Amino acid sequence: MNETFHVTLIFAAYKDMGSAKYVLFTVVFLIYLASLLVSFSILLLIYLDISLHKPMFIFLFLLILNGVIGSTAVWPQVMLLLVTEVNTTSYEGCLFQFFLVGSYGGCNYTVLTVMAYDRYVSIFQPLQYHTIMTPQKVKQLCFAAYFVPATFLVGQVYLTTQISLCHDMIHKIFCDNFSIFSLSCVDRISHVSNVYGIFLLIGFGVLPVFLVFLSYLKIVYVTLNASSNSRKKAIETCTPHLIIFMNFSLVTFFAIIYNRVSDYLPRGVNVFVSINYVLIPPLMHPVIYGWKNKEIQRSLSKMWRKAIFTGSESVPRVDKLSKVIT
Repeated sequence: MNETFHVTLIFAAYKDMGSAKYVLFTVVFLIYLASLLVSFSILLLIYLDISLHKPMFIFLFLLILNGVIGSTAVWPQVMLLLVTEVNTTSYEGCLFQFFLVGSYGGCNYTVLTVMAYDRYVSIFQPLQYHTIMTPQKVKQLCFAAYFVPATFLVGQVYLTTQISLCHDMIHKIFCDNFSIFSLSCVDRISHVSNVYGIFLLIGFGVLPVFLVFLSYLKIVYVTLNASSNSRKKAIETCTPHLIIFMNFSLVTFFAIIYNRVSDYLPRGVNVFVSINYVLIPPLMHPVIYGWKNKEIQRSLSKMWRKAIFTGSESVPRVDKLSKVIT
């Protein structure tokens, strides 16, 4: 194909699903809906409650929002393809989806790294915490955590557009860099694109894992020699973040391995990897880091009581007004 853009691509992965399509649609729909409900509940709670306008919850807000963007970039289209006979997408749409999913993965790591830094400062420099984590610095960290990986990914998308396409069948349920490259006329990725991809993997994958691992080693070393109360507080503070980070790292690792050996594995593995990479984490993050947080629970309880109290107070006013009118 000489004309790369304005090409229609076909998702071959949907052709042989049969009745399994409806089972997959039900699973995806329920998890995606639950993810949206939980995510927007936490986002709204953080936005409305001034007491939650702290660095930790601002970073959590960004993490959950990134999960919503990542899952929404994939699953509405997947559900549409599952229930219709149309299994095609445009090349431009495929590139855009690749950009959104790639940004989702990179931003997850950078935001989780920033959250680890926040926890590190709160444990090792509690008296200087508010001096270090100023509103201006929080804004800078949020900007860097989201827009730096997204900006670098634009370069990867550009390099991907430079390949010539000789095929139009995508053997995955959504678009990513590997699925687009598999459509190219060459068997090997270009040297520039390969080096740039390795740079992105190290900068937004390996480096965050190393930094977070290093920070937790120091936290564990210090807490072992601390009092039981300090140890308990450190565990309560760091455990949700560590669970989320380890889970996403494992999922990302398996996704990378799968992309390298996908030709030798059943197609069903693609669905399993996709669900664990772009569907489960956006649900787990607000549940583990949000609903399990004591401050979130207190804030939710406070707003719930306020809503009930306001509702009960409005009834006598209506009765009193009706008496005045009569």
